[in-house]
Amino acid sequence: MKIKEIIVVEGRDDTTAIKRAVDADTIETNGSAVSKMTIEKIKLAQEKRGVIIFTDPDYPGERIRRIVSEQVPGCKHAFIKKKDAKPTSGKGIGVEHASPEVIREALKEAHTMEEEIIEVITQEDLILAGLIGGSKAKHRRERLGELLKIGYTNGKQLHKRLMMFQISKEAFIKAFEKVLQEEENA
Repeated sequence: MKIKEIIVVEGRDDTTAIKRAVDADTIETNGSAVSKMTIEKIKLAQEKRGVIIFTDPDYPGERIRRIVSEQVPGCKHAFIKKKDAKPTSGKGIGVEHASPEVIREALKEAHTMEEEIIEVITQEDLILAGLIGGSKAKHRRERLGELLKIGYTNGKQLHKRLMMFQISKEAFIKAFEKVLQEEENA
């Protein structure tokens, strides 16, 4: 599978994992302190071929994603689940631990953020659905993020990400109903 866009990853091990899964070029940020030079390379990549941001499903990965997407508009975003980013033994979490199949699926499902953000799902909708606050909120957000392919978020980030990816009310309701159905069957 050949990827036209250049994939932004955190480090060398992520590049190795990407290249095992697909034929693609990468730019490594080398940590969460993304340099001006790296941002300039990403801007050029976006202009010439397009960019997919594919960072780890953890706080530093989300920080890099935010920094790059704020400074380089129009990037696509690929996400993997935390459980798919864990090593078979040892600690850590990251793209480098994901299987080639998981990586290919995430890249195939990459989303582009919309420039003009329209609020379709309100903060109040999220509170009423038990996605913010409550004992089941974290699990529900995690599963919802998987189903909608927008990655895991905390309560504050969920609203922003739903708007950012222009998730429709219908898609949100369908995914949320599946989350509730899974809870009932658990």
